[in-house]
Amino acid sequence: MKLSELLAGHDHEVLQGNPDTVITAGTCFDAHRASPGTLFIAVPGHVGGGPEAVGPALARGAVAVLVDGDSGDRISPAPAGVCVVRVPDTRKAAAAVASRYYGEPGRGMDMVAVTGTNGKTSVSYMVESLLRIAEGAEVGVIGTGGSRIGDEMIPMPRSVLTTPESPDFQYLLGRMRDREVSTVVLEATSMGLLTHRVDNAFIDVGVFTNLSQDHLDDHGTMENYRDAKLRLFQGLCRRAVVNVDDEVGASIVAMMPGAVTTYAIDAEADYRATDLSMDGHGTRFTLHHDGRKYPAAIPVPGRFSVANALATVAACHVLGHDLARLVAALDRMPTAPGRFERFETPGGTSVIVDYAHSPDSLEKVLTTIRGFAKGRVVTVFGCGGDRDITKRAEMGEIAGTHSDLCVLTSDNPRNENPEEILDQITPGLAGTGTPFERFADRRSAIEYALSAAGPDDIVLVAGKGSEPYQIVGEQLIPFSDMATVRELSGL
Repeated sequence: MKLSELLAGHDHEVLQGNPDTVITAGTCFDAHRASPGTLFIAVPGHVGGGPEAVGPALARGAVAVLVDGDSGDRISPAPAGVCVVRVPDTRKAAAAVASRYYGEPGRGMDMVAVTGTNGKTSVSYMVESLLRIAEGAEVGVIGTGGSRIGDEMIPMPRSVLTTPESPDFQYLLGRMRDREVSTVVLEATSMGLLTHRVDNAFIDVGVFTNLSQDHLDDHGTMENYRDAKLRLFQGLCRRAVVNVDDEVGASIVAMMPGAVTTYAIDAEADYRATDLSMDGHGTRFTLHHDGRKYPAAIPVPGRFSVANALATVAACHVLGHDLARLVAALDRMPTAPGRFERFETPGGTSVIVDYAHSPDSLEKVLTTIRGFAKGRVVTVFGCGGDRDITKRAEMGEIAGTHSDLCVLTSDNPRNENPEEILDQITPGLAGTGTPFERFADRRSAIEYALSAAGPDDIVLVAGKGSEPYQIVGEQLIPFSDMATVRELSGL
């Protein structure tokens, strides 16, 4: 496709070369991924890209370059025949160009985007599972666990981004459309929304789960974090499904008049749950909608799981799927990997692996466990490095309040000293009086917790869920919480 066609209708200035240059190999931000026929997009500050990477990208065969603002004045003159175009914002332009290059694939499928502090992965997994079970649908998923169609992973360069950059995101949508996927469900993170990664996706339903403290290292304030999440409901989605038990969720109703469907456990809503009954294997409840009652059950304990189920059912129903079939399929859903994922050791200790890594999510998981625990609760957790330090002592206090024994350990230390992170968690934990141990090595921490737990005890391994790695420095070191639990249990 010609570059001029990709940029049609988008504000741009040709600095040199022929705007009718044909792009044959897609778009990219990373110089090392450029190839003959690529459009290289020089996003300032992007690791492996930016204005400084124009030369290497051209050397690998890029035939055109988009530059941002005044950065066109900072790049070396491009060789003759290379088209260089300046746009006001390369990230915005990238989303539009990548979508157009792949034929605006979002238009050809039902698109569901899930945002919020907690529950994005669970709701995404549940939407996929429910549509597969109730309708036999082919569903694409883009999120924390990678990108896949059904059980088939789509090979992509290794990345820690939950929401891929727009060139990769639109490529994935194109693959899914070409495979005749009927529905795509994606996790829309705050940074993904803020940096325009999901622009031009033509999202049919945007789901808002909740908002609590997290990612202040990226956004600075809760107000900025909230506003980044709310971008999804400011023109990026056609309809919204929102949790009105959450104050921010309730505010979306006024933002999209006539286009919002609500769900709640406590507040009045279009979809509401009552009569919750929980044990260690799941939760039963009554779902209310449009004056009718539907007996329902899910294979995960907890109020938060019921809220996720309401969001899932509402989103699928808004897309036009039969409500009775959806509710009937709820108890047949598999649990999402790393989300309240359960295992029992040969000695009878229950182990729960969960992604809880914020104060709110850790408290919700622990209070749920307390609701059915017969013995002690042993909690293994830490806090991520290079992330919001203000939540560390608070998470220590929450863990100590709801546990009988805590084992502090490394999460993803990144470029921080693991011991210093544990030092910052300790004051909150020590104030509760709950006994604790600390092991910077995560495997050692899990091993200690399992050895300290008895037959009726529950060990919660929190923070990383199904992540298959630890981030140490700039390296992704292979590590799985559940695989480690199984190995240490002799299985």
